[in-house]
Amino acid sequence: MSTNVLSAKDIKRDWHLINAKDQVLGRIATDIATKLMGKNKPNFVPYLDCGDFVVVTNASKVKVTGNKQTQKVYFRHSGFPGGDTRETFDKLIKRKPEEVIRHAVKGMLPKSKLGRKMIKKLFIFPGEQHKFEKQLGGALR
Repeated sequence: MSTNVLSAKDIKRDWHLINAKDQVLGRIATDIATKLMGKNKPNFVPYLDCGDFVVVTNASKVKVTGNKQTQKVYFRHSGFPGGDTRETFDKLIKRKPEEVIRHAVKGMLPKSKLGRKMIKKLFIFPGEQHKFEKQLGGALR
């Protein structure tokens, strides 16, 4: 009896639609990361990108618990002296709501070429409207 080895051509990818309205950021991010990695599939292997495509709607209506609404700070740096920018959750969710979810999910994916490939299968929209109706085919969460 031999072991069945999975290759890239054997992977079947599904599409998932996730509505982020009134969902807690960390809990929804773990669900998205699991689907992007393919850990919910029986044929998961850590050396291949087995994950599915994920479409997230209503990103601007995601919630956080406790005082994170005003105290959570996102940090980025331009690379130039004095080029650091700090932004609270409140300000970032108003300016770029999809970036809040992308940041949370990216931290849960592998820090390698594989993780960079996985994050490209994530599509986030601030409102209800999205452009993947045909691919989803009525998939709901």
